[in-house]
Amino acid sequence: MLDVRRLRLLRELDLRGTIAAVAEALAFTPSAVSQQLGTLEREAGVALLERSGRGVRLTPAGRNLVRHAEAVLERLEQAEAELAEARHGPAGPLRIGAFPTATRALVPEALALLAARFPALEPMVSEMDPSGVAHALRAGDLDVALVHDYDLVPKPPEPGLAGVPLCEEAMYLACRDGRGGPGASVGAGGLEVLALRRDSPWIMAAPDTMCRAVTEQMCRAAGFVPRVRHQVDEFATVLAFVAAGHGVAVVPQLGATQPPPGVSLTALPVRRRTRIAFRGGAGAHPSVAALTEALREAMPKSLLTIRSPGTENRATG
Repeated sequence: MLDVRRLRLLRELDLRGTIAAVAEALAFTPSAVSQQLGTLEREAGVALLERSGRGVRLTPAGRNLVRHAEAVLERLEQAEAELAEARHGPAGPLRIGAFPTATRALVPEALALLAARFPALEPMVSEMDPSGVAHALRAGDLDVALVHDYDLVPKPPEPGLAGVPLCEEAMYLACRDGRGGPGASVGAGGLEVLALRRDSPWIMAAPDTMCRAVTEQMCRAAGFVPRVRHQVDEFATVLAFVAAGHGVAVVPQLGATQPPPGVSLTALPVRRRTRIAFRGGAGAHPSVAALTEALREAMPKSLLTIRSPGTENRATG
């Protein structure tokens, strides 16, 4: 009988590429990972790994076993969800990952709803960029997470993960309008409005974040490479910089609900889509389902994406 814990290690090696990366992610030593994978090969009775330079790669048999491992792990998640519902419903720790905009705009109200309805549930929030969520979910460091992608930077489905849509947002170019009025003026335009700001200093998120990637991609589509002066992740701070005349920026709708005076917002033909992601098979877990319902109630109804209960799609990271 194949050991499911070793199957998980093989799946992680397929995704992460090196034994050292698997060991770091799952709090093993590299030698322990190698030993466990060696034992799995003996259990399987066929070579699962082969040397490739200084590293290893999966053989065709190894890749085929990973495919079966994905199905096994998903069924185990489904079984755990059913057992949790039979035991006690939503209770115990629930580890939640969320990107900064959602942490500020959605999560506090959702947690208040959970506290009122399920006092035995213990939600624990970790703020992180969606680019790091997939590995954290598969490694068991998170149970559920909010992730997003964009029209111009779509993400392929992540192995081992599923999810349900939550909302779609408009994206805006934020500029100082020079009028200093009591609130933002809002207009609409295509990507060509970005080209009008090609010579402006830009305020962007840190490198290797999806927010940074989509802004750079939009600017390239408009025919220029932006001159990044400031790197700021929190959109309220970004808008404060814009209001003070320190540059221009692209911000999502949830990050621009209360712009400071003097900031104008121009809608861009790009949408940001937010999803609730979890391990495949875990969507019916009572704690995950409770959080999903609370997040939908916390979401402004104009942004909410409705999906039939129980429907899961393969998730992006």
